[in-house]
Parts: sequence; structure tokens; C-alpha cells
Amino acid sequence: MNDNLFVALRNAFPVDLDTTAIETADGPGAPRHYTWRDLDRASAMMANLLASLDLPPASRVAVQVDKSVEALMLYLAVLRSGHVFLPLNTAYQAGEVEYFIGNAEPAVFVCTPGQFAKLSTIAFKAGTGHVFTLGDTIDGSLLERAAAHSDQHTPVHRHADDLAAILYTSGTTGRSKGAMLSHGNLLSNALTLKAYWGWRSAADGGDVLIHALPIFHVHGLFVASHGALLNGSRMIWFNRFDAKATIARLQDATVFMGVPTLYTRMLADASLNPASAAGMRLFISGSAPLLKETHDAWRERTGHTILERYGMSETTMITSNPYFAAGGERVGGTVGFALPGIQVRIRDEKGDPMRAGEIGGIEVKGPNVFKGYWRMPEKTAEEFTTDLFFKTGDVGKIDETGRVTIVGRSKDLIISGGYNVYPAEVEGYLNEWPGVAESAVIGVPHPDFGEAVVAVLVAKPGVSLEPQAAVEALKGQIANFKVPKRVLVVADLPRNAMGKVQKNVLRDTHRHLFSR
Repeated sequence: MNDNLFVALRNAFPVDLDTTAIETADGPGAPRHYTWRDLDRASAMMANLLASLDLPPASRVAVQVDKSVEALMLYLAVLRSGHVFLPLNTAYQAGEVEYFIGNAEPAVFVCTPGQFAKLSTIAFKAGTGHVFTLGDTIDGSLLERAAAHSDQHTPVHRHADDLAAILYTSGTTGRSKGAMLSHGNLLSNALTLKAYWGWRSAADGGDVLIHALPIFHVHGLFVASHGALLNGSRMIWFNRFDAKATIARLQDATVFMGVPTLYTRMLADASLNPASAAGMRLFISGSAPLLKETHDAWRERTGHTILERYGMSETTMITSNPYFAAGGERVGGTVGFALPGIQVRIRDEKGDPMRAGEIGGIEVKGPNVFKGYWRMPEKTAEEFTTDLFFKTGDVGKIDETGRVTIVGRSKDLIISGGYNVYPAEVEGYLNEWPGVAESAVIGVPHPDFGEAVVAVLVAKPGVSLEPQAAVEALKGQIANFKVPKRVLVVADLPRNAMGKVQKNVLRDTHRHLFSR
């Protein structure tokens, strides 16, 4: 049996391959219509291009390109060719990309045409043998080279435990970790969500997904794309999110997935009303905490209750509020129940179990849980218990009914606009800035981003720090979503009896910084 994830996705394509699979809502020539046959043929041609390079089995293919249907085809091509897909956030700067390439040692790197001169030098220096370009205007050397290859390709045989993707997630020490996800991890989660969220087949009217998320992380690449592909559902594809344009297309769709930021931006548009969302079946939110006020405001404006779920790079989806009424209510401020086949528990720092309603560390076990961190066996061992539960680093509680609520993050992770930011990484750059004696980076509530990155600085004696200058300096060094939205200069940082900075005090002090 071939457990290649692509085989499962391809088997779910409609019988009539000439029907529309993806309709673009923006970008060049929009609307453009891609059929299921187009997805199959184009991914086959790209897979044959990869085969022609004589790569070692299960080579890494690192990709930092703008969102496009062709970029999704490349992902499918990597799966069907038996290699390992490594998506990189388009906001990452050259220094960050250099680390990822050096750590993952990809055999192939694909970047945008405009970044080729800079990033190809980095890739070739690190030993990457092949660098291609792919633009969001249907251009680039990847497409040119693939066009010369056959549109027929037999998917490479893979076992469920074989590696399918590596997703880099920031580390508390500033060193990013590559979470290794297998074909089985991804397929098991996709099948579970298909049933749990009630994806409708064509015989039942069929679902249509508005895809407005990036495809370099779990939510857009796996949850959204896999959901539609595995159900044979058409996608309305936005390369870039636009609130008004998205609202206008709700009438043509039934399912929408977004991060809280997308919901707040649509709520700010006057065109959002019950009529605009009348044909929708399901709104899903994840990747960042959804404020209860956003949850309530959406229900009041549209008549729909957002379904919030919980997952992470290492596990894909773990819990979800119910879709079917028989499963209970969708409660704002909670992330629902453990998905079928997945175990979730709460334990204290000593590893002792917590009773219902008590707060502790969230641990999870199931077929969705990753294989470990790329080339970090010691770190992998640290993050698993002796009975093989993964320690998520999140803090939460489970009530008597099994409903999970996230209350914080033990590792100080900040989730801003759906993207992970680890304070230690940003602090490392700030502490090197002239005149900074020390820094503390925290996340505080933000009405648009869920959380905003805030830096609190202490100046060296006799030095006057300019906050905006620190922001500008960081913009050239790290991805924009990691750059603090506000920089504060204080005389000293609050500390406990052991001298450790009390970030909880800083968060409490500045929690209203962005209140409307």
C-alpha cells in the first residue's frame, strides 16, 4: 500500500477532472480557473523535473515564495515525488533564511525572482545544488523547466511514518526548531477534520472554501488546503487577503478559515451583514487566541458562531469546538474538545495529573503528533514524557465535560496575527543595539492582531534611547511580524527575589496599551 499523502488527496479528486478546482479572486488574469486535471498535470510535470535532478531519496525542498496556485502545485509535486516540503515565511529576512538553509541542508531551494540574486548565493554557499524561482505572476525558472517534462507521473511509494514536511517554529533560545511531520501525521488529521467539521460532498450540495490564508504554515497549507482537496471541494483563492473583496465572495462559498486578525478586519467593513454571509455554513478561527469580544461581535453582525480550534506546528489540530449540535455549543474563549483519536491531559510541573478545572501544562498524544525536531534528538527527548505525550508548552485547563481552555503559554510564546514570536529571539537583537543595557519582550492584547509584540528597554548609564530608531533597526534584521509594535524605555525591569525579570508584571502593567 502506498501511504503517500498525495495519493489520498488525488484519490479524492472528482470523477470529472475538468471541473473547476480553484478559482483565483485576485492576481494576474483573475478570475483564472484551474481544473482538477490542471492540478494533477502541473504537479506531475514539477515532480518529473525533481526526478530529473537525481536527488537523494527524501531530499528537502525549501520554498520561500509568494502565495499562488502554482506554489500549491509545487507542494503537491514535492509530496508525490517522495521528497520533504519545507515552507518558509515570506517575511523572513536573508539572515533568517541563511539559518534555515544551513540547518535543513535542502537539495532544492525555490525563491521569488526578485530574491534570486541574494538568496541563491546563500543557498549555493550552504551546498544546495539547485535553485529555482517562482513568481506570483505565473513566471519563474521552475515553471519554465517543468514545462519540458511529461504530465504523467506515478507517485513515489511512501510509508505513513515517512517524512512529508518540516515546519520551522521559533525556539525559546532564539534557535528555530524544525518540526518533522509524516505523511501519516498529516493524513490522519485531515481525515479527522473532514468528518468532525462536516465537510459536504457534491451529493450533499458540496462545499466551497474561501482560501485567504498564507500557505507557509499549518493553517493555510494543511488545514485549509488539505480540507478542500480531500473533499474534492472548489476553492476561491485569494493571494492576498482583502476584507471587502472577501466579504463580497462569501455569497459564493460555504466555508471560511481565518486567523482572528482577518475577522476583526472584516468586522471593520460596513458591507459585512447577515445577508452577505447567508449562504455560509462554517467560519473557523485559529492560529491565535480569538478575543471573546470578536467572537460575540461576529455572531451579532452575521448570525454565525465562529468555530475556534487549537493546534500547533508540531501536532497540526488537537482540539476543536463542535460543528454538529449533538457535540455541544461553540463557546467563545475556549478551543473545544480533543479531536477523535487524540488524547489531551493537564499536568503540573512535577508531572502529576491535574483535576478538572485546574490549570497546568497541556500534553497531547495521537497520530497527529510529529516525529520530533530535525537533528535535535536531545530537544525532542526533552519535549516528550516517558509515556510519549508531547509537552506543548501551553498552559490550560479541562472542565468536567472535557472542554479545553487555553490560559497562557509557559514558554512566553507570543502569537501575533497568527504568527509565532519568541521573545528571546527579538531580545537577542535588541541587546546588541548600542545603548541597550537589557530588554524584555512581551505580548499584550491587541484588537487586531490578538497579541502585539512590545519591547521594554533599559538604557545604559548616560545613554538616551530613541524607541523608533530601535524599531527601524530591527526591520532590517528580522521578519516584520516579529518587530515590536511599541518600544518603551524604562528605568529598570521588575524582578523577583531570584533576580528573574517578571514578565507577568510587565504584561499586566501594559495590558491596556492598545485598548480602543
